[in-house]
Amino acid sequence: MHPPIRNDADQPRNRNYEKDIIYVTRHNKWVLNSIGIWPAVLKGIGQFLPKIAIGVSNLVLFFTLIQCVLHIVFDQKDPLLRLKLLGLTCFSFISLMKYWALMARKSKIEYCINQLYADWKQVEFQRDRKLMLKYGKIGRTLTMYSTVFMYSGGLSYVTIMHYTIGSYVDEFNRTIKLLAYPTYSALYDVQKSPVYELVYVIQCMCGYVFDTVTAGACGLAALFATHVCGQIDVIMSQLDDLIDGKFSEENSSLNVRLVEIVQHHIRTLKYKFSAMVETVLQEVCFLEFVGTTFVICLLEYYCIVQDWEQKNKIGLSTYSLLLISLTFNMFLLCYTGDLLVEKSTNVGISCCMIDWYRLPAKTVQDLILIIARSNSPAKISAGKIVDLSLVSFANVLKTSFAYLNFIRKTVTNNDSNTDKSTNSVCFLQAGYDHSAMYQERQIYENLAEDKFEANLPKKLTLTMKIKPNFQIFQAMKIMSLRQLKRRA
Repeated sequence: MHPPIRNDADQPRNRNYEKDIIYVTRHNKWVLNSIGIWPAVLKGIGQFLPKIAIGVSNLVLFFTLIQCVLHIVFDQKDPLLRLKLLGLTCFSFISLMKYWALMARKSKIEYCINQLYADWKQVEFQRDRKLMLKYGKIGRTLTMYSTVFMYSGGLSYVTIMHYTIGSYVDEFNRTIKLLAYPTYSALYDVQKSPVYELVYVIQCMCGYVFDTVTAGACGLAALFATHVCGQIDVIMSQLDDLIDGKFSEENSSLNVRLVEIVQHHIRTLKYKFSAMVETVLQEVCFLEFVGTTFVICLLEYYCIVQDWEQKNKIGLSTYSLLLISLTFNMFLLCYTGDLLVEKSTNVGISCCMIDWYRLPAKTVQDLILIIARSNSPAKISAGKIVDLSLVSFANVLKTSFAYLNFIRKTVTNNDSNTDKSTNSVCFLQAGYDHSAMYQERQIYENLAEDKFEANLPKKLTLTMKIKPNFQIFQAMKIMSLRQLKRRA
């Protein structure tokens, strides 16, 4: 059950509150309306639009994610390709979980937005309005950057990278058209038309929902956190005016001004807005914190180890843009959390910076309570486990690079072991069931006719394309079966 919102909003003190609210919330409203999360008062058939958007979004997310998992488990056998698809699957799963977390907290999101509207309506002085607009502009800018980065990275992955890869002809002379997200071959033949076009449209919708969920969650964090910072600045300006009362209502006493400050402070930080914001964002921030750490690690591996070494410019550009997008979103959450802690602590500092010696002793004692309350500042936590701050962001980057080093060494060791087993197979195949010169000549003839490749693993077929003449082959230091029997 939510605490009641103030009822004194019937006659707003801020004449420009409608323009201010539109200016601050416009981009968040655009992003979250498309996935049915932003609260909207609709009538008639329109009231079912958010439910339809939620149902369609969940349907396309399930359709794509389940096929990715089935493809990795049953269709794909190459461990390197599995590793490359693991990042996509992890990002998809984390986005789905964040979407469910936002749906579960939709009522609390609506409460926070209504409280934000009420605060804008009750701004009485122009200087307080400017302070709120200052931080509202910061939240608006952060939301714009997050949205642009996410949509740019997602759009480039689904379109540019998809059309650059194009198609290829398989061993059965069929043209295979690739998709951005893998599909499970046992369900249907994706190469048939219009199945291919339909699946591609669904995957584009899925990519849009993934990017919208991430951008919307970060936009909500920026909107709510900067609004709290604006309210704290208003409280600090009221503290500066506590003694003289130049900007307060006429004939207001010192005690009345102090009561208003305390009520505003409690309403902003503890019992209403700030506490509800932390409740709304804790699951989303936890999923973003864990998922971003892992996905950033895999994107670094794709960029540095794979695409850079293979000189794949399109893949390198796409993965780099996705890496920048996810890193910026993590920075946005940590920056807003750090800003919130800093601003909450500054309330106590402002109490010490005013001319408190001009106040009565009883009022000074009341200020001590405000200072004590500011020692436990408002914050944004990842599941009440990790407090989001710039230190947390640095730890995320360090952890991702540590995981990158671990994956790189693991893959390198596996490649070296594969090379050793490849040499052993070539060695044994060349000497097995052959003796003396006749057997060596038979091996050479099989090599020359490309018949020997059928007996080798697929990874070795590329190495057997060279056809040396018999004298060079005879000079090779390959141990024959006769030498093996002598050693035995």
